[in-house]
Amino acid sequence: MSDASFRCLLITPTERMLDVRVTYADVPMHDGQRGVMPRTAPIVGKLGPGELRLELAEGGEQSYYIEGGFMQHVDGTLTVLSTTAEEAASIDAGEARAALAEANARTSTDTDEMDRITNDRRKATVRVALAGKA
Repeated sequence: MSDASFRCLLITPTERMLDVRVTYADVPMHDGQRGVMPRTAPIVGKLGPGELRLELAEGGEQSYYIEGGFMQHVDGTLTVLSTTAEEAASIDAGEARAALAEANARTSTDTDEMDRITNDRRKATVRVALAGKA
């Protein structure tokens, strides 16, 4: 096993989506992005909606849209347990833009509903950006 890479697992409630060696992972935490590299200090954190970007040990990159769950990096393994995960390349740009337009059109004076609207806008914005990368 090379010191220049580490194992990355992406797991949802329904499947193990990914088990690869990576040299770098950019993980969307609830409070911002977190970079993970080989020999990074152990960490456990809460995920937020965003792009999980992986630099593969064999070369190239992979990106996923994830939201919710937790991550753990310990003993050379990054485990991402996400409630939702979708390969960026499979995101339909038209559907993503429609979801963003719908979220932007919604309004409310109820604070709980406004929080849901804001969260939906954030998710849709990330999905639109990822669809544009493909």
